[in-house]
Amino acid sequence: MILNNELLLRKIYASAFIGNKYQCPVCEKKTRKFIPVFENDLMCPHCGSLSRNRRLYHVLLKEFFLKDNLNVLDFSPSRCLYRKFKGITSIQYTANDFCGEFMADKHMDITNMNEPDNSFDLIICYHILEHIKNDIQAMSELFRVLKPGGTAIIQTPFKENDIYENNQITSREEQKIHFGQEDHLRIYSVKGLCQRLEQVYFKTEVRTYKDESQNYFGFSNNEHILFCKK
Repeated sequence: MILNNELLLRKIYASAFIGNKYQCPVCEKKTRKFIPVFENDLMCPHCGSLSRNRRLYHVLLKEFFLKDNLNVLDFSPSRCLYRKFKGITSIQYTANDFCGEFMADKHMDITNMNEPDNSFDLIICYHILEHIKNDIQAMSELFRVLKPGGTAIIQTPFKENDIYENNQITSREEQKIHFGQEDHLRIYSVKGLCQRLEQVYFKTEVRTYKDESQNYFGFSNNEHILFCKK
């Protein structure tokens, strides 16, 4: 019921944040402030976008969505981005969510996708791989369904130094303590994730966006995004 009325409820809620100090790139609405939420993140009161959603949309709009007929595969997108992407008529957008917890068009296992080889120009895999037991197989599948010359944009939570994982940690309580969330199976380092992606033949580029903690669009500071080419 709440989900069905989400847009109306957000409109009512956002009326308390009328102002022009900041602007959300996703919904394009201006606001007097973004709302502080968990882990020092900032949420848009109008559409519910988080910092990483806004950065992702900003990057896609400026670098990828200028092309027509782009075939895009997205994994478990936020509701604000799903609605936005579905409204872009120049791209062919498919959202996938295996567990049925997100708005999606398909329900495929990322480690065994029912898609032909070389199907997608762009793949968005944001905060997914840390949930996947066989992450190397998932990466192999991403590489398989991506077109030659295509790009997979990948992000996870990151830590310094090496990847931290332990197959003996299986309870949700322990996973939260060790990996930061009840359904996370590891914490990647940027270097470690690149190495795994390169094992399945991706060419990786790491972009780090810094010094934007108080900026107009509510981006996060020191954010890493991996651009992976086939």
